[in-house]
Amino acid sequence: MNIDSIKNGIVIDHITAKKGMEIYEALNLKNLDCSVAIITNAKSQKMGKKDIIKIDKEMDVDIDKIGFIEPNATINIVKDGKLQKKLKIDLPEKIVNLAKCQNPRCITSVERDLDQIFILTDKEKQIYRCKYCEMSLK
Repeated sequence: MNIDSIKNGIVIDHITAKKGMEIYEALNLKNLDCSVAIITNAKSQKMGKKDIIKIDKEMDVDIDKIGFIEPNATINIVKDGKLQKKLKIDLPEKIVNLAKCQNPRCITSVERDLDQIFILTDKEKQIYRCKYCEMSLK
């Protein structure tokens, strides 16, 4: 299989196999007016299999969304066909409106306009807790 290289854009790499579409949807990439390639189950020496997303356009991406879904991903910025910058992603300390609290008694269940805020409480176990009721994400 041959996927063209990009001249100017972004490559999101080191995505766990099968999580590429989740990132694609979270970043709303379907609404872009440029080429977007999703490569699934690519061979990887480190990971065995991985997904890769190539976006043929310079743009800002929400690093918190990517980090929440795939904290081991990397973002490669490509300019004039060459790697300009490589960013390592990590778990965000706080996520806003990326998940919904499952506690029916949480204030966010009643106050619909209130942001869904979760704070990272255990980085090793990747546990986030609701800012308002402290229920953990599953």
